[in-house]
Formats: sequence, structure tokens, C-alpha cells
Amino acid sequence: MRIFAVPLLLGAAAITGAASPLPLVMGEPLTAVQGQLLIARLPAGSHALRVNGQPLHIERDGHYMLGVDRDFAGSQQLEWVTPDGRSARRQIVVTAHAWEIDRLPARLMPPADPNAPRNLEWEAKREAEVAQVRGARVEISPLPFWRAPFQWPATGRISTHFGAQRVYGEVPASYHSGMDIAAPSGTPIRAPIPGIVRLAAGPFSLEGNIVILDHGRGLHSAMLHMSRIDVKAGDIVSQGQIIGAIGTTGRSTGPHLHWGMTWNGVRVDPEALLPAMPKDQPA
Repeated sequence: MRIFAVPLLLGAAAITGAASPLPLVMGEPLTAVQGQLLIARLPAGSHALRVNGQPLHIERDGHYMLGVDRDFAGSQQLEWVTPDGRSARRQIVVTAHAWEIDRLPARLMPPADPNAPRNLEWEAKREAEVAQVRGARVEISPLPFWRAPFQWPATGRISTHFGAQRVYGEVPASYHSGMDIAAPSGTPIRAPIPGIVRLAAGPFSLEGNIVILDHGRGLHSAMLHMSRIDVKAGDIVSQGQIIGAIGTTGRSTGPHLHWGMTWNGVRVDPEALLPAMPKDQPA
């Protein structure tokens, strides 16, 4: 189980008693890990938060979140205005994560057939499915559902972790964009935190039966390969509410839940947000 500590940026002590208009530069960097959803806090009353010059939403009490891409390397610049009106900045240093990489000989890479005829019917169907997924993620609630502590949507064996990837010779295949929980078909799937159902549809060609939850401020969960769906688009679900059941619909080799999470389009690791897996899950 990989748990990343979620650092808190409590800058109040650094500016206590300072009425100077001089800018505030915090020397100690904030650290994050590749693929992490960083949830942190500035002093209440801070505003005009930006990362690398781009606006970043901050709640009234100072909480904010930032998704770090799985392959991001280097650092980012956090800037804001303090409660006493000073400009402030702090560096975010992103450290590398040891992803599960399966290196195979180049000869084992599945060959592409350049002469294979196009399946125009499938392509049209797939284009419509992708459009529905993208449309669901365009919907962004201002409600701070993301502030709830995350819980497991189902329990079982973690068959594939976020970020796992195969490399054939020197050619990397696409990395695994979520985490897979293997469990028997029919195992209930629960909302890990509250949210609004933006998509409940299927079966899609790859995802099977899919539910997308909007947790607010650009954070979305996608639950794939479900055997059944118990919610509909527009529903507001509470944490722990059953939204469907594990299955093997779509492109799947066995019953499991694929849970993918994105923050404003950036794929992040949901497993890093979870406590230790409970031994039992209520029926």
C-alpha cells in the first residue's frame, strides 16, 4: 500500500507580526510526488492563488488541491496574496515515483497490421463514447465534495496499480491510468466521497458500464467495467452510497473495478488518497 503524506502549508507562523509590504518568499519548498493529488492549505484569507501563472481555486479557509501528472519532472511555482496583502510564493518540488515497469523484448510487442481494414462502424461508436466521457468531465461542480476523507469504493486484491507500464525494447506502451480492484462480480461499488453523477451509461466498447462522479473543482472519478449501474446522471450521491457493482463488461479479462481519477484532465493516483484497506466491507 502506497500512502503519500499530504503536506499542509501553514504559513501563518511565517508571517506573524509582519505588517511589511515586502513580498513573502518561503524558502522551504513544498514537496509532491508524481501522480499525486496534492491537498494542502494556506492561511485563511489568502487569495489570488496561482501555479505557474495559472489560477488555482482556493477555499475560504485556505484549502486547495493540485494534480501532478504521472510523468511531470521538475518543480512548479506557487504564488498567492497573503491575508495582510503581500505577494507570496513558494516552490513545489516534484519527486519521482518508482512506477511498476515491466520491460519486455521488442519482439513481444503486439504487431500492428497496416493492411487491416478500418471498422468504420466501430470507429463512429467509439467516437461517440469518448465524446460522452469528455462531456461528463466538462461538468464541474463548485461544491467541495473533495474535502471529505476518501474511503475504498470496494475491497479486494489490487491487481494493477496506477502508473504501471510495459516497455517493449525501448518503446513504452500506454501506462495504466487508474487502479484495479479485483473482486467477484456483483460486489457493491460505493462512492469513495460524495459527488454528482455526470455519466451513467454503457456498455461502452472499452470501459463497459461506466459511472463518472464529479467531486467538485475539477476532480472526477470514473468507475469502469461495472456489472450493473444503480444511479443515473444528475444524482447527488453520499459517501459510501452504492452506485453499482463490480463486473467484467467492456475490455476486461476478469471481474474488477477500474477506478480512474482526474483533476482538470490530469490523471492522478486514487490509491494514494486512501487509508489502509479494511478487511470487511458492509454488504
